[in-house]
Order: sequence, then C-alpha cells, then structure tokens
Amino acid sequence: MGERCCAALVRVLVLQAAWALSGGQVRYSVPEEAKAGTVVGRLAQDLGLEAGEAEARRLRLVAQGRRASVEVSGASGALLVSSRLDREELCGKSAPCALRLEVLLERPLRVFHVQLEVTDINDNAPVFPAARKNLSIAEWTTLPGSRFPLEGGSDADIGANAQLTYTLSPSEHFSLDLQKTEEDGESLFLVLRKSLDRETIPVHRLVLTATDGGRPSLTGTMELVISVLDVNDNMPQFNQSVYKVQVPENAERGTLLIKLNATDLDEGTNSNISYSIQMLSPQDGRDVFRIDRTSGEIRLTGDLDFEDVNLYRLQVDATDKGTPPLSGHCKVVLEVVDVNDNAPEVWVTSLSVPVAEDASLGTVVALLSVSDRDSGENGRVRCWVWPASPFGLEATFLGSYSLVLREALDRERVSEYEVEVRAEDGGAPALRARRGLRVPVSDVNDNAPLFAQAVYTVLARENNAAGAELARLWARDPDEAANGRVSYSVWDGGLGVGVGGTAGSSSSSGGMGWRPASSYVSVDAESGRLWALQPLDYEELQVLQFEVRAVDAGEPALSGNATVQLFVLDENDNAPALLPAAGSAAEAAAAALAGAGSESGTLWAWAAWGAPAGQVVAKIRAVDADSGYNAWLRYELCEPRGKGPFRVGLYSGEVSTARALDEADGPRQRLLIVVRDHGEPARSATATLSVSLLEAAEAALAAGSSAASSSSAVSRSAAGAELGPGAASAATNVWLVVAICAVSSLFLLAVVLYGASRWAPRAAVLSGPGPTTLVCASEVGSWSYSQRHSRSLCVADGAAKSDLMVFSPNFPPPPPGPAAKDTQPEPSALLDTSVL
Repeated sequence: MGERCCAALVRVLVLQAAWALSGGQVRYSVPEEAKAGTVVGRLAQDLGLEAGEAEARRLRLVAQGRRASVEVSGASGALLVSSRLDREELCGKSAPCALRLEVLLERPLRVFHVQLEVTDINDNAPVFPAARKNLSIAEWTTLPGSRFPLEGGSDADIGANAQLTYTLSPSEHFSLDLQKTEEDGESLFLVLRKSLDRETIPVHRLVLTATDGGRPSLTGTMELVISVLDVNDNMPQFNQSVYKVQVPENAERGTLLIKLNATDLDEGTNSNISYSIQMLSPQDGRDVFRIDRTSGEIRLTGDLDFEDVNLYRLQVDATDKGTPPLSGHCKVVLEVVDVNDNAPEVWVTSLSVPVAEDASLGTVVALLSVSDRDSGENGRVRCWVWPASPFGLEATFLGSYSLVLREALDRERVSEYEVEVRAEDGGAPALRARRGLRVPVSDVNDNAPLFAQAVYTVLARENNAAGAELARLWARDPDEAANGRVSYSVWDGGLGVGVGGTAGSSSSSGGMGWRPASSYVSVDAESGRLWALQPLDYEELQVLQFEVRAVDAGEPALSGNATVQLFVLDENDNAPALLPAAGSAAEAAAAALAGAGSESGTLWAWAAWGAPAGQVVAKIRAVDADSGYNAWLRYELCEPRGKGPFRVGLYSGEVSTARALDEADGPRQRLLIVVRDHGEPARSATATLSVSLLEAAEAALAAGSSAASSSSAVSRSAAGAELGPGAASAATNVWLVVAICAVSSLFLLAVVLYGASRWAPRAAVLSGPGPTTLVCASEVGSWSYSQRHSRSLCVADGAAKSDLMVFSPNFPPPPPGPAAKDTQPEPSALLDTSVL
C-alpha cells in the first residue's frame, strides 16, 4: 500500500514538473573551461520525455546568432559541452553569464527555453597595463606622505576571482595605499614614507604584485622604476579630481568632449604643462580618444557603440617642464548615451514548408527570433506579418514568435505566398527590419476534372474507317502532378444502342438487340481523342448518346462526366430494293417466283387490246434504305427504247399505256424498268415486266381470277393481321366487301378452271412425263408450280397484304409420252431484278 502511494506521489510530481516546464524554462549551470563531453544536464528527462522519445522527436538546439558551445545528445537527450567555454569571451565582465538557448521538439512542434549559466573559475591572472612604470620624484622637495597614483591591475574574471590585493616589495621609502569609493572605484597610490636622497639612491626599483582572490590565487607583477630628481617642488593641479562627460554614441570623429585645465604655481619652464592621457578601462579603448598636449582638449578619434562599451574611464596627466618635471592627475569618466542606431534583427530559426492546402488553422509554419541591440525604448520591438492574411504571428517567448496559419489555403488560387515579417523598434525615429519568407502550398486532390462542355455534339459520316478520329474531348483539372493528370474512358453505365434507332432503344425486328456504346467508339485515355472502333451504318444507327468519364490520378480519385451525342450522317450506300407488286383492279395479281429454281423472276401484267392511252397496267414499287435525297427514287423505261406502247411514271413507278393498243403490238411486251436514287453517285435496280396482250374476254377472265385471289388474300389479312389505325374506322364496310368478293371469286374461279381444262389452248393442267405441273395465269403473267403441297405466296405493298393460294391438282398421272412444249412458260418471262 505504501509503495502505491509513493508511486502516485511521484507521478503527480512529474506531471507538475512537466506543467511547469511547458510554461517556463530550464536552468543549468556549468563552469567555464569544462571539457568537451561534460554533461550539463539531462535535458530530455527534465523536459518530461520518455526514454528514446528525444531521438524520435528530434530534440535539438536551435542555432542562435553566436555559437553556444553546447549540444544535445541525440541518443540520451543530455545537454553536453561541445567546445571550449570561455566565460570572458562569452560575457566579458557581465555577471551572471547566462546563455539563452532554444530547444526544438518535433511531432508536435514545441519550443523550450533553456538558460545556461557559465560560472567563473580563476583561469585569468591579474595583468598590469605595462610591465614597467617609470616615476620621477624630486628629492627633498617631495615631502613624506606624497602620493603617486599607479595604474592598478585588471583581472578578466569576475567576483572573488577578480578581487585584487596589492603588495609592494620591501622598501623604507615607499608604501602602497588602496582606496575604494563607489564613485571612482579603486584607486592605487604609491606613498612616499621618507624623503628621497638622489645622491644616496638615484633610482629605486620596486616590484608591484597583484594577487586575485581565487583558489588557488594567481598573481601579476609590474616593475616600478622611480627616478629621484632635483628640485621642482610644485606639481600641476586640476580644479577637479574627477570629470564626468556624457556623449551620444553617434557622435562624429573630432567632436570635442571636454577641455581640461591644470595650474602650476611654479614659474618659468617649471610651470609649462603638457597633457597626456592614459586609458584605465577598457584597455582596448586607447585609440578612441586623443588629448591635445598643449590645450588639454579631449576629442573623439574613434567610433562609439553603446552596445559594446557604455562607459570609459580615462586618466589625464598634467606634467610641467621643470627639472625634474612634476605631474598632476585627474580622472575623466565618459558615459556613452544610447541612440537608436540599431535596426531590429529578424532570424528564421525553423521553417516547415511546403504547407498542405488542407492544413488546419493554427498550423505552425515557421519559428522566428527578433532582437534589437539598443536599450530601453530603442530596443523594444513590435512585429507583424504582411500581408495580414492568411498567416499571423503569435508571441511564444520574449523575442520569439511563431508564424501560424490563420485562414484556409487554396493552392489553385494561390500556389505560393511571399510573406514578409516586419519589425519596428520604439525609437525616434523608429527603425524597421523585414525578413521575407517564401511559403509554397502543396497540392491535395480537391478538384474534380471538368469538361469544357457538358454536352458534345459530334457529326460522323457512315462507312467511316475503323480507327478514324471523331472528336477530341478535354477536361481541365486545376490540381497539379498526379492530382491533375486526367484519364478518359467511355462509361457504358447500362446504356444500350438499338439497331436502327438511338441509344437506349432496341429493335424488335432487327435481331441484333442491345449493344454497349463501347462497341462503337473508344476514347484515348491520355489525349481524350474519340475514335470509331468500327464503320458506322446510318441504316443501323442514327444517333448514339453516351458518357465520357474523366478521372484524375489523385487519392482518392475524383471524376467528371460529359455527354456525347454522336449523329451519323447518311451516305448513298444502299441501292433501291424492289417490292413485290400489289394486286389492284387493273393489275390483277402480281407475284414473285419463290422456290422455282431461280433467285429472280418476271413481273406479270395483262392488258386488253384496244385499251385507251393512259390506262395503268402495273405499278413498280421499290424502297431505298437510305434517307433524304439518297432515298428519293425515279423510274425510267430502259427497254424497249423509242416510242413503245407503254410508259413509266417518273416518280410514281406506274406503268401505263402510252397509246391505244392494237394487234400489231404482239401478244406480249417485255419492259425493262430502271429504278435510280438521287445520291452521289446514284445507285439503281432493274425490274423486268412482262405484259400479256389479251382479248377483252380473256382479260375479263384474268380480272376475275385476280379478284378471287385478291379477295382470299384480304380475308386472311382481316382474320390474322392487325388493322391499321386508318382501317379500323371502316371495319364494317370491309367485311361486306369481302363477303361479296369471296362469293363472286369462287364462282368465277370455278368457271375459269372448268373452261380452261376443256377448251382453252393454254390448259391449266397438262399430262406428261414427270411430276404433275400446275400452270397459273393472271394479268401480270404466268408461272408454273410443281410441288404437290399447298404454298402461300404474299405480295406486299406497304402495310397491306394479299395472298394467292396455289393448289396442286388431284388428277391421275398422265399417260407416258412427250410433253406438250407449248404449255411451258417462256424463259424470257422470268423476273430479272439486279442491283447496280
């Protein structure tokens, strides 16, 4: 139980220490001249880091303006001495000597401030301005108790190590007197204890020893050479022992600082005074000032800098020209007054770029350090960022700032920011500094590809070559690199193409059914070039509508769609096709030979001798699968040429008599009719029409047979086919006409068959060797049918249909013998249809 309480107490103390560290700073001390590798402190442990966390989070020191001589161990997280630490070099006489260090810790980024105090050791011995000092003292006239100022030694150390004590080698004539005042500091005097006798001892050689207060103590010596002179018993005197002068640090060279005046009560050459100057502190300031040896004017000969030295102490000697010469002494204290001559300085200690465009607000972009070497108001610095958005400054510690994100970024709008950190001090006039930062913005995939058009309309001619380019599609993605690299594809998405229709429809009669758009076209994935996979057929496809998808290569990928409407333009690639003739009162029954051993046949028609001009004998019907001008047909009579008894309607296809028919025209006329379209080049088809010229009675019989066949066909059409919208309104009348025609046709058919079998020269049934052959006659010609089973022959004109039923006769087989040749149809009577 006690161990658990102790562990809980330790955890509380650690948390408190970590909390204190997050709001304050860590302090260490190390003696100067410590060896490299000396452990200053366990920084990682004092910052509350776990073992190994310092290396993982890259615990390191941030470089400052001057070398810190310490480093952080990456493995242990300890603060180590990396090079020689010299407190006098780092801080001079300043006490305490504290170095401000910044420690950077990543993931997350944090800054800790460490104060390292370099403690002094006694590593500097006292030194005097000169190894030897010469003094001249008149005999006798110099009374015992006379005091002669000496330049004391100096020690670069501080504190007790710089506390000096002086001793003089044994002498009966001289002693030392050390005086300390708050205003003047230490003053060392050589005191004459006994009057001098030049004849006894002309020169006194003494050793002045300075010992510091260190352990162990160090010493420095200076030889005093005292020459005994003859009588000049009055030395020059200044009206003040200490003069104080203030001078601005920007004073120009040659500026008069002070004019000193010393008086000597002697007369003659013993009262002629010359001035000289000696530097007390700092020792390296001898070239800054100059004194006129005659007038005593002290002028500035060097540059002053308050930030380096703010106080000078001078000793001025006034020496007469007597024999021996006598000297008077005074001190001049020059205080350098600060002016605003140093602009602020801005350093970037850490920069984390590029910044992702989706970075959250408050993200630290850079760490900055700002300082001004001036003091007071001149050294008080105000910082800000220009432009004011999207970044801002946050003060983290005295002189330290963080550049943080204040507004959302958009790389497509601004891909890089030129940020300027500006600093201004409080002097008059104020001085400014600026530091430019370039902050690039890294891209994220936040823009989908966008096509230039939502809908593309593409025109393509049919029968194009496979692989022909149809169009070029382009989608823009403002992202960069892979996020802006677009690939294209045809997206079927369940959309089909119907044969002979538009996309999304299917033909019930074409038989090809549903086909994806990708079977017709393809798109290049990189360039967006749309090309055809196969030749297009206008008769199969008029309009193809599909979508093209553009997808970028980002993570996650974004996409955009565009609709493509492909219109196929018709070419004249289909010749006219002839349709079977439709029965009418003038044409009787036109039929095609089906299964008679030939792929083509002759259209038959009947005309009576004496028929007047203009009587329609037959009508040639043809269609063209093309459209528009390519499907506009015209009919021309090719044979016979010249003035024949028949003519053809140019656009109707109706064959009519050109004049009255007579017996001179012969029993039969063979017409060759050409059907042409208006395409370029024009395509055509030919039809052969055989017109039999009959007597009026024969023509009447053929007309009756034609009417019977037509009535039978109409009956089947009414019973088995759907009526069109126009025939539905006359259904009652049709049934009446059908009934009347059926009765009349049956009667006429019986009469015709009976008469033909008994008396007509062209018998309907002939006996002969081989299978029984049925020969049928009508107004449009005759044909033979040799099969023993019944067949249905349909001649269609548009939507209406009429059927002619042909039956095999049930007669006994004929006797053997040669068949009658005149009962066979003429070879020239076959249908001749060709496509050009």
